[in-house]
Amino acid sequence: MTTILVTGGTGTIGRQVVPLLQAAGGKVRVLSRHAHDRGDGVEYLAVDLLDGDGLAAAVDGVDVVLHLAGGPKGDDIGTRNLVQAAEQAGVGHLVHISVTAVDQLPLTYFKSKLGAEQAVRGSTVPSTVLRVAQLHDFAWNTARAMAKLPVLPTPGGVRFQPVDSRDVAQRLAELTLGEPQGLVPDLVGPKVYSLSELARDYLKATGKRRLSLPIRVPGKAGKVYRAGGNLSLTGATVGTHTWEDFVAAQV
Repeated sequence: MTTILVTGGTGTIGRQVVPLLQAAGGKVRVLSRHAHDRGDGVEYLAVDLLDGDGLAAAVDGVDVVLHLAGGPKGDDIGTRNLVQAAEQAGVGHLVHISVTAVDQLPLTYFKSKLGAEQAVRGSTVPSTVLRVAQLHDFAWNTARAMAKLPVLPTPGGVRFQPVDSRDVAQRLAELTLGEPQGLVPDLVGPKVYSLSELARDYLKATGKRRLSLPIRVPGKAGKVYRAGGNLSLTGATVGTHTWEDFVAAQV
């Protein structure tokens, strides 16, 4: 039986991918803030990736690591700690979720994610890296945050290819159960939307109304967005669940 360690296993994607791994016969460990028994056959271990406490024990005897954990900052540090522990434990495969355009956008979040990806790809552990577009959940929450303002800002030229978390979980399960492949094609949603379109769909679904204010994203990041540098228009794997279906399910 393959032993699989999942970081971020209680998050949006993790909650969906863990049952898929179990159904395929995997023995799953999940890194969590607290060690506990949920009665679901999963071993939950309390580990902090940023300081590495308990990490050596967590990777001991593990065949595959699926690294989903992340946050607004510190991804590079936590991932380097994980990679070092995986190397020392002789892990056979490290699967890492990254983000599309991680090497294009000069933003703090993307710099941290790029550092994490580089740590994985530069490791002696055979790896697979999947760059994923923004989740439907992220697009929805972004639109909700924008709608809290009295006037809705509409950044010109900002477009996304939102993808459903179910498609991401399915693809990650396939990669985790397979052989190391290095950097694989990006995973994106079936359609490109402007940020203003996503916000409009949110407002329509929730019955809210807002005046809109067109704004321009400044600097290098703005140039990348306006040029579509954050999009994966060719060669990407495309999910099957649409943004429209996701919106309908929210209401």
